[in-house]
Amino acid sequence: MSGPVSDMSKFREVFSKANHIVILTGAGVSAESGVPTFRGDEGFWRKWKIEDFATPDAFISNPSLVWEFYNHGRDVMASKIPNPAHIAIAQCEKRLKGQGRKVVVITQNIDELHQAAGSEDILELHGNIFTTCCTKCGDVRKNKDSPICPALAGKGEPNPDAQDAKIPVDQLPTCKKGNCRGLLRPHVVWFGEGLDPKVIRRAVHELSLCDLCIVVGTSSVVYPAAMFAPQVAARGVPVAEFNIEETSATNSFGFIFKGPAGQNLPTALAPHENEEK
Repeated sequence: MSGPVSDMSKFREVFSKANHIVILTGAGVSAESGVPTFRGDEGFWRKWKIEDFATPDAFISNPSLVWEFYNHGRDVMASKIPNPAHIAIAQCEKRLKGQGRKVVVITQNIDELHQAAGSEDILELHGNIFTTCCTKCGDVRKNKDSPICPALAGKGEPNPDAQDAKIPVDQLPTCKKGNCRGLLRPHVVWFGEGLDPKVIRRAVHELSLCDLCIVVGTSSVVYPAAMFAPQVAARGVPVAEFNIEETSATNSFGFIFKGPAGQNLPTALAPHENEEK
């Protein structure tokens, strides 16, 4: 193709023949569930940009403030439910698995909405807000406690006039492994940190094998994920983008479907008339 097209019937034909599908998702897919994207005006919490406090240095200098933000984020994300795009992806994976076909989700999101929808084969590039990591012993474990510790109850209000809680370190979330009691941090990738090498290796492997790549709700500006789909397209594999607007990578893809993913994906990923039942 000379440029991306918005031909659903052509996409459906490609989809019906694909055996190894990688679906790349970003903030846009969860925005339709009401999860903040942290872009533009949503890029602020109180008076700070997220880049100012979602960093290792910020956590070292003010762990109370950072935990206030994530405490609020955990509550917000726990209150959201999967939208039709999440559900369509999960149903597609389950259906195609029964046909010996594979669907892998590679997401930049940390909200667990793919899991809630029923997706199973998921690679979380940026970690998971409901998982913690001990800064002392390195223990990583799931934690959905709300609040995550008593001192954070009701803390994290995003109002710019809200007062910082200034919680003592010994009252912040602590490690429950043995007698460690080390300070916990959210097990997410902060600005200035590298992605988990194991996750990246698996992502690159899946992308190298896929015969169809679907990009959903990502701005294609956060690296290295921004290069994933263009690299797949460069080797001649069909790539379809489902987004509210075009991105800098759109012209390298075969298909573009503009609009809410929850509106277009259910149709795109529905059973094909020639599909095995």
